[in-house]
Amino acid sequence: MRSNQKQISCLPATMVGLFLSLHAMAEVPDTSLLDPSLSKWEVFIGVPHPTVKGLPEGTQLSQDLRKGTPLGLNNDPKKVFTTVVEEGTTVLHISGEIYGCISTKAEYANYHLAMDFKWGEKRWEPRLHAKRDSGILYHCHDEHGAFWNVWKKSLEYQVQETDLGDFYNLVGPKPHSRFRAGRKKPIFDPTSPMNVTTFGSIDASAEPDKPHGEWNRLEVYVLGDSAIHVVNGEVVFALTKAIGKNNKPLTSGQIQIQSEGAECFYKNVTLKPITSFPADLASKAGLLSE
Repeated sequence: MRSNQKQISCLPATMVGLFLSLHAMAEVPDTSLLDPSLSKWEVFIGVPHPTVKGLPEGTQLSQDLRKGTPLGLNNDPKKVFTTVVEEGTTVLHISGEIYGCISTKAEYANYHLAMDFKWGEKRWEPRLHAKRDSGILYHCHDEHGAFWNVWKKSLEYQVQETDLGDFYNLVGPKPHSRFRAGRKKPIFDPTSPMNVTTFGSIDASAEPDKPHGEWNRLEVYVLGDSAIHVVNGEVVFALTKAIGKNNKPLTSGQIQIQSEGAECFYKNVTLKPITSFPADLASKAGLLSE
């Protein structure tokens, strides 16, 4: 992590059970993360696909977006990330035309992140005929481009058609979770034993997605090295004992929102401090005991 980044954190001093009660060293004020100028964010744009038109002369294009030179930090010539104000509310519009992300300038720990989300209509190569895709990355650390030449090392709350709240592990962090075998991938199951996730992804336990074009409520509760994914009020995944750099607990980092080939919208993006998981969510997530 860069030393000049500000960390806004409620760091744990004592632990009761499995991160059910933490004492804060510094209070995180309730905050809205979106404003019309995206003042709390920076933009990173990856390598454009050859189908992208209207780019500056000499821009490197690639069929394989994991190769080549990204457009980089705060260089968004196609305006992949823009905002509009609707009825007094700032709405983030992600065109999806080029892989990229917005990243919070600050790092955060011990919070409840919530937002409203819906899909747009446009889709782009290389996912022109695939499921619409985006994602919320948390505990993001180290440099841009660590994963697929775009995103940082992180834990992902998947935002994809029929897959809201799935878990993905981007470059390294291996938390523990409760899961059972599925037909293609493991599936989160709060009644299963706690095991280390030695693979890249775990499906959510349910798919409570709203119909296409309707707003979904997406929430991530983060406490120490544990997290709970909630979709439209339903717990769909949880993890604990996340390990990061040098095998140390992964407890903080930036937040990123992805552009990944599909038009989408986010609004009411808020961050609130927490010193414990809500008891009902912890119980449903299987985090009351190991």
